[in-house]
Amino acid sequence: MIYPESFEQKIGFAAVREMVKARCISTLGAEYCVQMKFSSQYNYVNRLLLSTAEMLAIINGEEALPLGNIHDMTSQLKAIRVPGTFIPATDLLKVRQSLGAIIEISSFFSRRRVDGSTPYPVLDDIALKLSPFPLITATIDRIIDRFGNVKDNASPALAEIRTSLAATSGTINSIMRRVISRATQSGYLEADTTPSMRDGRLVIPVAPMHKRKINGIVHDESASGKTIYIEPAEIVEANNRIRELQMEEKREITRILITVADEMRPHVDDMLLSYTILGEFDFIHAKAKFAHEIGATMPTLHNDTEMEWYHACHPILLLSLQRQGKQIVPLDITLTKENRILVISGPNAGGKSVCLKTVGIVQYMTQCGLLPPLYENSHMGIFSDIFVDIGDDQSIEDDLSTYSSHLRNMKYCLANGKDKTLILIDEFGGGTEPQIGGAIAQAILRQFNENRMWGVVTTHYQNLKHFAEDTPGLINGSMLYDRHLMQPMFRLSIGNPGSSFAIEIARKTGLPAHIIADAEEIVGSDYINLDKYLLDITRDKRYWENKRTAIRQKEKKLEQIIEQYEEDATTLREKRREILSEAKNEAKRILDSSNATIERTIHDIRRAQADKEKTLEARRRLQEEKEQLKGTGNDNDHPLLRKAPKGKKTPQKSVSKPEKEIAVGDNVKLDGQGTVGKVLEISGKNATVAFGMLKTQVKISRLQVTTAQPKPASQATSFVSTKTSDSMRERQLNFKQEIDVRGMRVDEAVQAITYFIDDAIQFSSKQVRILHGTGTGALRQYLRNYLDTVNGVKSYRDEHVQFGGAGITIVELE
Repeated sequence: MIYPESFEQKIGFAAVREMVKARCISTLGAEYCVQMKFSSQYNYVNRLLLSTAEMLAIINGEEALPLGNIHDMTSQLKAIRVPGTFIPATDLLKVRQSLGAIIEISSFFSRRRVDGSTPYPVLDDIALKLSPFPLITATIDRIIDRFGNVKDNASPALAEIRTSLAATSGTINSIMRRVISRATQSGYLEADTTPSMRDGRLVIPVAPMHKRKINGIVHDESASGKTIYIEPAEIVEANNRIRELQMEEKREITRILITVADEMRPHVDDMLLSYTILGEFDFIHAKAKFAHEIGATMPTLHNDTEMEWYHACHPILLLSLQRQGKQIVPLDITLTKENRILVISGPNAGGKSVCLKTVGIVQYMTQCGLLPPLYENSHMGIFSDIFVDIGDDQSIEDDLSTYSSHLRNMKYCLANGKDKTLILIDEFGGGTEPQIGGAIAQAILRQFNENRMWGVVTTHYQNLKHFAEDTPGLINGSMLYDRHLMQPMFRLSIGNPGSSFAIEIARKTGLPAHIIADAEEIVGSDYINLDKYLLDITRDKRYWENKRTAIRQKEKKLEQIIEQYEEDATTLREKRREILSEAKNEAKRILDSSNATIERTIHDIRRAQADKEKTLEARRRLQEEKEQLKGTGNDNDHPLLRKAPKGKKTPQKSVSKPEKEIAVGDNVKLDGQGTVGKVLEISGKNATVAFGMLKTQVKISRLQVTTAQPKPASQATSFVSTKTSDSMRERQLNFKQEIDVRGMRVDEAVQAITYFIDDAIQFSSKQVRILHGTGTGALRQYLRNYLDTVNGVKSYRDEHVQFGGAGITIVELE
């Protein structure tokens, strides 16, 4: 229930209703807009909001809902319930267009049903009630052309009549040309004279002086009397025949249209129902368009009284400021069961009334099924009643003064208010002597609170501010004012009362200084200081709020740095283990190589039978091998020893030598791997490397030059262990060509897709699917930007609309 009757005009909703109505395509949707009303039924309101949110998603999507050819033909359909009646051909074309819209809308939603689910469940339920009427559509297509005319082949009789009409018209035109030619030669007509039509008959315009020279029937004359229209006698019979054929044509068309109406008559009720649903779609579409213009969203709706709003705006003020190129100051407001009534104070023209109306219109819009203009993280409840007392309702006819009209409204609120009632009162207690007015207002406010009502009231009275401060269930709020710039900030601050800044505003207005000083002396320094204290409290609160926000930001940044350090430490530990493992493997290879060299030297000495020269040669080769292993005496020269972790040392200045550039033919290892490969080709920042029988392209930054030798081709398959091979085969068998990253954060999704694409390329997959959902499109765009950087990705595209559309990306691999 709402109060008073002028509720919508007081909060500005009447203008919203007209704006939504103007965005309807047909009178069907406009009628829904006229009937739109406040509801306190949670399920009903939630369904209305969900349907509008789904339509808003369609408007923001790639394919629009086909609503362009909707016409209100309900009166014509109701008229043909009487046998013998028919719908005119032009109106029948509009019926056909509307039936086409029904078919297109049904097809639009059927294409989006996949495995029994759809992204638009509420709208889909509405669309399922539409009946397409294919037989009636085919009949109208057979009878009516796209201009609303009955086709020649609508019936054999009509085709014959129109053929006769064409032949007779041709004969008349031929005779008329001859008559005009003779009259022109005789000087009775001008050379450029052309025939005219009067009463459906072809006539010649003749000057009055020559009217006796033309044999025929006079049908009309011009307004000036200077032209006489004569039907030549030669074509009178032919014109009569034309009129007869035209009447036969009209009778045949009527017979055809009656036949079509007879076919439509059994389906009139179903067609009217479909037209009602078309009107509902038109209305929902208009609401979604309006929501798009004002930036409205779907909040979290609760089946209880609740108010936690962020960035709420008055839609009319928002659109007005946008036209002026200005920005609106949004409203953040939170009321709870512990603090149900907000008492707002502050300067005149500071935005108190706008704040009040914003609360009223946003809540009323929501419970009328319109998406509210606030952020989607807002929480809204359902109120059973909304009562307002805004403006001046004085009336000479009703013998109401300003204050008595306010009291009448308060009487109604007290009699009908309950725990699910929202009250909105502007200038509470105003209109009478301040002391008694404030006392009455405080008593009424106490009763509102005892009834556990919810509300927002504005006031300048100090006693109401003190009462709100000391009373559970009430909370103070203030509209902020910039004391330095001497202008309102239009921002609501909840928790402290505000000052009226009457002295400051009077000083800014230019009131004489002695008048202001006199006023300060009259009211007393304590009262003046009270306003200053309130301002200081507000300023301090804003300062500490900014401090708290800054601390939270720094804490969040510190947490991110700690997390990054932990990740880096984990990476270093893993790297250390890999380096130690490589060092052990390399040491084993060196030992094996040394033992082989020693054995070979002993064998050579034995075979030479202790020949001195050959023994010395063998020892020399053994010494060279030893020197090669020792290097130049610096342990850090060995690649593995350079990578090995070292103990902490005192930092010393040294000149670092640039690393050797990788060239074709170098033996290299992949960063973090132990397999040795050979560089075959270098192209820009990438290199083609052969690891045994396997050739692959790798970024040069991931390669390291090594002195180790790659294994011969005959042993190329031996670097993969049996366990690793079995594991790879098992992964290939379990590999699915689809990954679902919905609900993941961006970094989690990128990591999952990195492993997924690597596996897909390794297992020679040609195409994979990534399910990321539609949402705002941010995750989809980020993943696609990542795919642009991945080698082996040939292309990507959206899935077909029947299988998910923009919510799924198809990736083609090379």
